Amino acid sequence: MQVYFDNAATTPIRPEVVDVMHQVLLENYGNPSSTHAFGRTARTQIETARKSIAAQFNCKAQEIIFTSGGTESDNMLLRCAVEDLGVTTLITTKIEHHAILHAVDFLATKGCAVVYIPVNQEGQLDFDALEQALTADDSKKLVTLMHVNNEIGTILDLKQVAVLCQRHAALFHSDAVQGVGHYELDLSDVPIDFLSAAAHKFHGPKGVGFSFVRSNSGLNPFILGGSQERGLRAGTESVHNIMGMAKALEISYAKLEEERNYIKDLKAYAQKRFIALFPEVHFNGCCGNEDKSTYTLLNVCLPVPADKAGLLDFHLDLKGVACSKGSACQSGSTAGSHVLHEVVPQELKSRPSLRFSFSSFNTRAEIDYLMDVLAEFSLTTVS
Repeated sequence: MQVYFDNAATTPIRPEVVDVMHQVLLENYGNPSSTHAFGRTARTQIETARKSIAAQFNCKAQEIIFTSGGTESDNMLLRCAVEDLGVTTLITTKIEHHAILHAVDFLATKGCAVVYIPVNQEGQLDFDALEQALTADDSKKLVTLMHVNNEIGTILDLKQVAVLCQRHAALFHSDAVQGVGHYELDLSDVPIDFLSAAAHKFHGPKGVGFSFVRSNSGLNPFILGGSQERGLRAGTESVHNIMGMAKALEISYAKLEEERNYIKDLKAYAQKRFIALFPEVHFNGCCGNEDKSTYTLLNVCLPVPADKAGLLDFHLDLKGVACSKGSACQSGSTAGSHVLHEVVPQELKSRPSLRFSFSSFNTRAEIDYLMDVLAEFSLTTVS
């Protein structure tokens, strides 16, 4: 049996999305920049997709810029904020995605000051420290914080941060890759400046995403060439991917309540089974609290000796269980998770952690199988 519990890494694509992409690939192959009928048809499809996506977030269609995904969007927005908008101070945390952290490291080499706001063991932001950083000096600042943490699921109150940044004349960017398609976002109500998203996190295709760029942002082109994407990102648009993304997002929000309730039930069931099988299990961050973390994942620290962690990974893979493996410390040449390093209690850092992330494609039967696999490992390997 094979079971897929790594939906935070990427999700299976919906059949309806494949159908849309297939039709575009076969029938609508014109270059969107061409002025003939084939090109005009492709252009119309792109702009229809742009309007559809914008409608989901109550923003303007021209504020949606298509990209290759979250990493490009994060890099583009941070680097352009520094190069075009005069940002000299970047404010973030140490539990962001590497697309942010590595971009911040690079910009630090170019002279930017970097302030890391502390988080507690639940991965929650210290808002007092954030306000202190915003008022520390009169430098131009950009705050970049993820909406939903990809490893431990902690949810950030985007509006609270956005209002605070607005009050202190700072720009605010959010890597919302794990939140878009799973949570409603009204960008007319949340005064955020920039946002990043990726289609493959909500059952769309890989290799496509979008940036939300607030009107009159002042950004200059990130990729030079043609005038595509309001002149910010040159290059022929991937029409089939864009159409697939729009369809995936449309379905995700149309089915949001139904699928959210279903996945919440799966997560709660998995949580109960983990506690029954491993009474000493620790749920990293606040992923065990449905009010503070996303309903889509559990990150569990298991009572397994550190020297058995490699065997656990091998056993799960051998039995067809796909999940994300990690720990809070280094093991040999393998670097531990920077997120878990910040939030896992010291006495548990040597234990292996596993992230199980769920979608509506999963079932209780798959969770039962997972528990059987873990029970088998526990009985035969852990003394």
